[in-house]
Amino acid sequence: MSDSRKYLAIIPARGGSKRLPRKNILPLAGKPLIGWTIEAALASKYIDTVLVTSDDDEILDVSREFGSQLVRRPAVLAQDTSTSFDAIKHAVESTAEHDYIVLLQPTSPLRTSQNIDEAIELLEMRKADAVISVTQMEHNPLWANTLPENQSMAEFLREETLNLRSQDLPTYYRLNGAIYICKTSKFLDAGSFFLKENIYAYPMNQRNSVDIDLKMDFEVANALLGSSDVF
Repeated sequence: MSDSRKYLAIIPARGGSKRLPRKNILPLAGKPLIGWTIEAALASKYIDTVLVTSDDDEILDVSREFGSQLVRRPAVLAQDTSTSFDAIKHAVESTAEHDYIVLLQPTSPLRTSQNIDEAIELLEMRKADAVISVTQMEHNPLWANTLPENQSMAEFLREETLNLRSQDLPTYYRLNGAIYICKTSKFLDAGSFFLKENIYAYPMNQRNSVDIDLKMDFEVANALLGSSDVF
């Protein structure tokens, strides 16, 4: 691994959350949700700076307690219509220069420092400009479709999949939202982590890919962490 490359972990955490209010600081197995991501980032062997960007005083206070550096996000960048690119760009411009951005969303509390380090090691091994984490899909999309208004299933499955067993279907992966890494200059030029070339997937297991969006997701994460906490 190169000692000259600098990695900046950015943890974005808005105060507003429609589906699960205050989710970023809700208690999960004994600590605020965002605390799990801060601790994983700080434990990484390669990340130089851990930065939480938020418009919310309570989130910033909690993040400070867990040892993160802080950037107060302007209100204009914390609206439902605000883009993630603008928020990340603001965070990048608010700290010292780093070669790579490592975006770690706080809604992935089971993502570990080992996951982060493996993704960075993959990036360096591949000499990649970007690496994004994925996980195997729980249900194969070839057995899914939209339904017409009358809910007819006459053409629900494609002919070539009708008699296939699940083990005969190709393996599909989905984004899991846990880790996004990109060379800073490439991210700023493209306005996205999804570059057109020299970008690779870092597969993660489904357990570590739990993404907190609804109360049920919290319950699943609590169970996996062996906690009986409820809220």
